[in-house]
Amino acid sequence: MAVVNIRDTRESAAVSTSLAYSPPTWTWTSFPRRYLIAVMAFFGVFNIYSLRVNLSIAIVAMTENRTTIHANGTIGYDQDFPWSSKEQGLLLSSFFYGYITTQLLGGWLAPKMGAGKLYGLGILTTAILTLLTPLIANIGLAPLVAIRILEGIFEGVTFPAMHALWSRWAPPLERSKLVTIAYSGSYFGTVVSMGVCGLLAEHLGWASIFYVSGTFALLWWVLWFVLVKESPQEDRFIDRSELDYISNCLGVTANQHTLNVPWKSILTSLPVWATVVAHFAENWGFYTLLTQLPTFLSDTSDLKLDKTGFLAAIPYLAMAIVVQCGGQLADWLRSRWRVETTKVRKIFTCGAFVAQTIFMLATAYTHAVTPAIICLTVAVGFGGFAWSGFSVNHLDIAPQFASLIMGLSNTVATVPGIISPMITGYIVQNKTSSEWHIVFYISAAIYMIGCAFYAFAASGNRQTWAQPIEENNPKTENTVALDTVN
Repeated sequence: MAVVNIRDTRESAAVSTSLAYSPPTWTWTSFPRRYLIAVMAFFGVFNIYSLRVNLSIAIVAMTENRTTIHANGTIGYDQDFPWSSKEQGLLLSSFFYGYITTQLLGGWLAPKMGAGKLYGLGILTTAILTLLTPLIANIGLAPLVAIRILEGIFEGVTFPAMHALWSRWAPPLERSKLVTIAYSGSYFGTVVSMGVCGLLAEHLGWASIFYVSGTFALLWWVLWFVLVKESPQEDRFIDRSELDYISNCLGVTANQHTLNVPWKSILTSLPVWATVVAHFAENWGFYTLLTQLPTFLSDTSDLKLDKTGFLAAIPYLAMAIVVQCGGQLADWLRSRWRVETTKVRKIFTCGAFVAQTIFMLATAYTHAVTPAIICLTVAVGFGGFAWSGFSVNHLDIAPQFASLIMGLSNTVATVPGIISPMITGYIVQNKTSSEWHIVFYISAAIYMIGCAFYAFAASGNRQTWAQPIEENNPKTENTVALDTVN
């Protein structure tokens, strides 16, 4: 007897629709506009993380003890900024005080003022504030904390805005690839910043870090403003075949100005909270290392700042590569082998979290720089697969509300950026290996909690409360081809 598999009905219908339309062939002379947006978004996210991580490198140079021989022959030790460990933790986390406040606002504003415009504006303003950072730092700690909070406020709108843009540009079976191309910029930005900023601080002084990263972001904004449009229909340079392909896969883009947001359904949806919990878990480990890895290497070894920066960048180089591969693999499994989206998202997210837990714990038991870097590289690298799971999930379960759900998810996932550096500052008082072990134990435990909840609650299916109006009509649903199993 055949049994109707109601759970996968809509996902199968969506996948079948996407498979019915083949993407147009392209060459380097007719580069698809959706991939141009992915490349430009990649460099945008590159700048977002470059502007965010630069202080993690600069603060080592700003607070290091320098040996000074005075005129009378005595030897002294000077610091540009004699901040305590707690003050450094406050400064490193201050960015996220602002960042957490504008996630939902960004998700709400993106469809109203234009997702591309909002994304560019967020990075442009942060770049200007970054260029002012050396001047503000010399005024005092409180103004510097304030400017970092402002940077967080303007960067907070960027990721929800990017999800809103993808809801109009990304065909369902290319979502993993396009989103991970864009978001892998965060890891390349981290890699380059940690390496280059270490060199800049060592040879040109810590202030050069902010001048270089701010200028690069300004140049990017000019290109983004000229090249990127809000939807395929607004892009006068898009090829007709690509426009037809995206339109056929996505249908007519919903006018989000007139949508009634089902807040109760969103806030009581287990699949929504699965993405939120997974995002929180991944960001805890990521932000812990993002803000503290240079300090960890400096505390547990005798390496100079330029070498510390490059070593701290290695794990993120691995993650940048894995994110790209993970996105390609996830969409290949869905399109070539017809693996259910739910299964793909869970395999990639939960598998990554388990691997990260194992190698994070292994780091705690290493007693040398090289084994520690190897373990951290594998741990952080596996996180790249998780981004082909939970980070695309918003577009699976409710594409027209993806920017709002991303705003909710990123709001909660920003909490680690606030409390992780502060907790680390309180734990690591004497800069001993045993204190750093506690930091890694906490990260490993949070990974496993995120893994368990995502495995239980996640879904790759479009939720009933996110169905287009015509699909909520019972007559329409009866026409959908249902999967059957014996």
